[in-house]
Amino acid sequence: MAEHHHHHHEPTRTKLSDAARVTLEARNEQWTPMRAAIFDALAAEEKPASAYDIADNVSKARGKRVAPNSVYRILDLFVANNIAMRVESANAYIANAHPGCHHDCIFLVCRSCKEATHIDDDVVTKEVRSVAEQEGFRAERPVIEILGTCAKCAA
Repeated sequence: MAEHHHHHHEPTRTKLSDAARVTLEARNEQWTPMRAAIFDALAAEEKPASAYDIADNVSKARGKRVAPNSVYRILDLFVANNIAMRVESANAYIANAHPGCHHDCIFLVCRSCKEATHIDDDVVTKEVRSVAEQEGFRAERPVIEILGTCAKCAA
């Protein structure tokens, strides 16, 4: 089996909500109006967004306050079902443009513009899992984040 390497950038297509809905419903989860609103707000973001940012945007759109705790619960559901990914260092989330694609996450996070680029590299993440296993550690969800400056900001 060949090793796998490809890039995922921030999603820009509005069709992501259809893929997210299908993914959740296939796992016997409901696609409620609140979940749809939170996913749409997340997918509209150009950079990783915090639960507070999403709660504010959904609150403005709905004309009533949405609690960040509710947003966190829904985002956790999205991460568990691979329709969103968490950028740990930023305590923020991005919509997964490829919910059917299951890889450990590698993020390139720009300290200047706050953009995060998601990269899949099975060679690197397989090695990380192997090192953890050699230490007697069973990895659940390796997340690798590389903080630095993106090409746009470096120019």
